Amino acid sequence: MTAEFLKGTNLYLVGMMGSGKTTIGKHLAHTLNYRFIDTDDVIVQATGQSINQIFAEQGEATFREIETQVLAQVAPYTHTVIATGGGMVVKQQNWSYLQSGLVVWINVSVDELIARLSRDQSRPLLKQGDLRDQLTTLLEQRQARYGQADVTVEYQPGEKATAIATRILNTLQTFIAENPATSTTINH
Repeated sequence: MTAEFLKGTNLYLVGMMGSGKTTIGKHLAHTLNYRFIDTDDVIVQATGQSINQIFAEQGEATFREIETQVLAQVAPYTHTVIATGGGMVVKQQNWSYLQSGLVVWINVSVDELIARLSRDQSRPLLKQGDLRDQLTTLLEQRQARYGQADVTVEYQPGEKATAIATRILNTLQTFIAENPATSTTINH
């Protein structure tokens, strides 16, 4: 598939931790011949600390500040697929950066997230309490923000990342066709 309909516009992938933003983002970038950036990877490289270390030693507020700085640095790029941290949408300031491109919410059910994250010890926000309660609470806190995405793609059980990436591109192509003003107002 050619990416001409995107005109170099960045794609920002948002969604809960474990929703597959990095895996799907890499497929999208490869298909589109775009570069791929995972904001969490940039944070780890820039700080020399894991996300867990930053949360433990400096707290979530500091992590969110670093996250905003990284987003500000990558927003001016073009031809880039950017996988964001699950909480990126929480800060209103981040939306101004996200809106410089097209925002895609990869919506995955809590049951599927539990299956994917039940043995993952790398997620600082999932360290205490019941996993279902934590994921449900986080999703409830973020759902309205995720819902502001330009397009939403619902994960279908058993669906492969390549199939989701193809569905995202088809959905974006339809979105742009139905909202021609959108593609001309996006910063390039």
